[in-house]
Amino acid sequence: MKTAPAILPKNLKILKDLGEHIQLARLRRKLSAEQIAERTGLGRKTIYNIERGSPTVAIGSYLQVLFVLGLEKDLTTVAAADPLGRKLQDAGIITNKRAPKQTKKS
Repeated sequence: MKTAPAILPKNLKILKDLGEHIQLARLRRKLSAEQIAERTGLGRKTIYNIERGSPTVAIGSYLQVLFVLGLEKDLTTVAAADPLGRKLQDAGIITNKRAPKQTKKS
C-alpha cells in the first residue's frame, strides 16, 4: 500500500483556501454540490473533499470542477510568471531539465 507524502501545514492551508474558493464560486452560480457531481461525473463525496481542500483528491478532479464552473483557465496562470525562474535564467545559471534520479532505499 502506498503512503501519502507528508504535506506541510502551509500547503494544506493553500489547498483549504482553494477548496473554499471553489465552493464560493459554486454558490455564486447557485449550483448545488449534487449538480456539480452530475456535471463532472465525480461522486458527491469527491466534490465535498475538493471543497474541503483535500490533498488526496487528484488534480484532474479539481480541474473537472473548475471546468464546470468556467474557471479552468485559472490553472494556466500557475507558474506562468515565475519571477525566480526568470532571474535564474537571466543570471545564466544552467539547470537540468530533469532532476537527478533518486536511488531506491531498501
